[in-house]
Amino acid sequence: MQTNATTGTRGGLIISLALSIALGTATAAATETSAVETVSEVTAPAGEEPASPLPDQPDHLPQAESVDLGDPVSPEEPEPPRPAVAQPEPPREVIPAEAEVAETPPLILLGKEVRPSTATRLSWSPAQSFEGLASPTSVLVVHGAKPGPALCLTAALHGDEINGVEIVRRVLYAIAPEELSGSVIGVPIVNMQGFQRGSRYLPDRRDLNRYFPGYENGSAAARIAFSFFNEVIQHCSALIDLHTGSFDRTNLPQLRADLSNQAVLDLTQGFGATTILHSAGAVGTLRRSATEHGIPAVTIEAGGPIRLQEEAISHSVKSIKTLMNHLGMVDRRRTWGAREPVYYESRWVRADSGGILQSVVKLGERVDQDELLGTVINPITNVSTSILSPFPGRVLGMAYDQVVMPGYAAYHIGINAPIEELPIHDSDQPTSTPPEHTGEETSLDSPVADDTDAEQQPVLESPVDEPEYDE
Repeated sequence: MQTNATTGTRGGLIISLALSIALGTATAAATETSAVETVSEVTAPAGEEPASPLPDQPDHLPQAESVDLGDPVSPEEPEPPRPAVAQPEPPREVIPAEAEVAETPPLILLGKEVRPSTATRLSWSPAQSFEGLASPTSVLVVHGAKPGPALCLTAALHGDEINGVEIVRRVLYAIAPEELSGSVIGVPIVNMQGFQRGSRYLPDRRDLNRYFPGYENGSAAARIAFSFFNEVIQHCSALIDLHTGSFDRTNLPQLRADLSNQAVLDLTQGFGATTILHSAGAVGTLRRSATEHGIPAVTIEAGGPIRLQEEAISHSVKSIKTLMNHLGMVDRRRTWGAREPVYYESRWVRADSGGILQSVVKLGERVDQDELLGTVINPITNVSTSILSPFPGRVLGMAYDQVVMPGYAAYHIGINAPIEELPIHDSDQPTSTPPEHTGEETSLDSPVADDTDAEQQPVLESPVDEPEYDE
């Protein structure tokens, strides 16, 4: 009986094992058949390309985030860099048709789409070839609810001129996008490398504001200028470039403008009671290059380098806001006193001897011919040499009291001249061909221009001694 039971059990196990093998074989066969059928379904017929499994790519630029520019940005949450590939647009709030401002198109700048009634921060960097060498520069943008001009403010082309940085901050952070007509684009620090070092120049000692509109295959300065001019400035309809005096000199708040250009002349009429000095600008300056490309541009000179000067900053902010009202961008008038005079000529008065400069006149003071401006005292011999004004005018700029060398430019005097002497002309088209169109690099890359310190380049001084110590 025991043997039969054992034999029966073994027989049952053999039968179960056989059934399992049979079922497994059938399952595998069914799976293989299903796989073959699936492959047959997705394989395209001969001569036809298979459908792309990738989703459709967006046909629009990424939308810039709307922020309150007045809110500080936490250092723990820096602004993410601009994506290389456009991302899908986030869902937009549905706005009733009657409330939508359809006539105001978005502003396209630096690879982003800035919608109407938006304030945002973008980022500009010279080019990929500068990666790791050039820091990204913030670009503040306010795109208004209604159409209007695109006004650009640029500062710190010279890295030691910080009054303009504060001017841009105050102007941009005070704009309400929903009340603005047009756009305001502010670049507080163009020359980030110089700003970080507290230097007027780029690391190679080139003056960035002598290389515009730039050249894409030129020196580092020419390439940076080319990138900034084409990626930012070309999107502007008017430009204000902010500067200060240089080399321990300070300037009365004033406009520098080519008054022979009708569009520029018209622009200067909106700055309120601000002194204006006629100046075409040196070759290679951002202001001159923009004007030659049909973008009316002026320079605001206010104060001196390295330091913040409240009086110069406040005057400049008020004048820019007055211009915005003049252009119809905002609806807020500001009260000014009597209009300041316009000067069509100026001269630098230089020290004839070395020593310690001690001024007796103040910035903005009107002087007569042969009036005493200051004295230079030799600290060893105690000999005092007077500096007299060779003509009547106004002190538009002056050096701080300091040690000076013979020939040092100490006082910048504005001289009245009739406007009839100026050939007024329209400038809708560029008056010169940019270097990038000629295939030749600007002569500013010559050895003479590698050292851009005006004190070391008397050959660059114009016959009328046009101001070379600031812009």
